Amino acid sequence: MTYALLCLPFLAAAAALTLISARRPRFGRRMAASAVAAVVLLLLTAVFDNVMIAAGLFTYPESHLIGVKVGLAPIEDFAYPLSAAFAVPAIHVLLPERRRR
Repeated sequence: MTYALLCLPFLAAAAALTLISARRPRFGRRMAASAVAAVVLLLLTAVFDNVMIAAGLFTYPESHLIGVKVGLAPIEDFAYPLSAAFAVPAIHVLLPERRRR
């Protein structure tokens, strides 16, 4: 099992949730906000993963990686923040609205 294969279900779920939420109001605005959030999360991931890997806090077996890296961080590390940036807003608009008392 490679880390890339492990990331695929999360990316697929985020894509599916985003597509399902496309009929909800303000989809374009939500996608723009998700794109900005994704860029920020990806930049933070690049910085902090590189720092943590350089500090020796964790390593990845090369046999489980596809080989593309951003600094020291494998590209697979970027799938989760990317998924979250799009899936979380989609889930939010798909959940039933709670009424305030």
